[in-house]
Amino acid sequence: MSQAVVEVRHLCKSYTDVTAVNDVSFRMEENRIYGFLGRNGVGKTTIMHMITAQLFPTSGEVKVFGQSPYENEAVLRNICFIKEGQRYPDYFTVKDVLDVASTIFPNWDAAYANELMEEFRLPRKRIVKKLSRGMLSSVGIVVGLASRAPLTIFDEPYLGLDAVAREMFYDHLIEDYTRYPRTVVLSTHLIDEVSRLLEHVIVIDQGRVILDAESEELRGCACTVVGPADKVEAFVQGKRVIRREPFASMISATVMGETGGAIQQEAEQAGLKTSAVSLQDLIVSLTRVEKAVNRG
Repeated sequence: MSQAVVEVRHLCKSYTDVTAVNDVSFRMEENRIYGFLGRNGVGKTTIMHMITAQLFPTSGEVKVFGQSPYENEAVLRNICFIKEGQRYPDYFTVKDVLDVASTIFPNWDAAYANELMEEFRLPRKRIVKKLSRGMLSSVGIVVGLASRAPLTIFDEPYLGLDAVAREMFYDHLIEDYTRYPRTVVLSTHLIDEVSRLLEHVIVIDQGRVILDAESEELRGCACTVVGPADKVEAFVQGKRVIRREPFASMISATVMGETGGAIQQEAEQAGLKTSAVSLQDLIVSLTRVEKAVNRG
């Protein structure tokens, strides 16, 4: 087993009237790209804030590079956390942000940062607070990539970016990750866009981990079957149904199993139509408020 960069054990975070994170455990290994996924308000950002020592847990344990991250400069210098709505001092220019980043991150690559600045067309002398939302996101992307931090976390880093700019980010990320491996965490709603990058997926829902699996295991682990209600109900008996939608005398059911290919073959032999389920559709089905009930 590879060395753990992040180890979270029985992590909980409670406030006066709500439990934001409830008994969460997972590990993230070195030199891998993780998808940290789930709906808004389910605890993802709270967990990331505890990993990066910006929040204290109510209970449980967080270790980063084998150590507690709290008040631990040796650990924190090796973490780059780029989050939505990143704030900077009011007087900071784009150049100031890069200058400060160069003093924080030991692996900072100034030449690469300059290359990215040109590609994302960022004005060095402009005050950050006067940037558009897309430009502000681009600044975060430049810092996150050029930091080459052993643990780099992007929390919705591309809000306001158009499709071309987002594709530039994905291309740079995979290219630079290939040359300089590190642990990268992507927390995003644009699951289909990043699915080709992800090596491992962790899904949070209502403060708990509901899925923690290799991306390869998830590709084809579910399929949607469609057909007459009686045939579909007979087919899904005893199977894990994560979504069920009736229409007229027909039913569409999304079924999850260990090997989606086997499920699809079995469904087709039963005379049912089948279709593949994308990673995004799988996660949407798993995290819907009104989840399908397995009647099997």
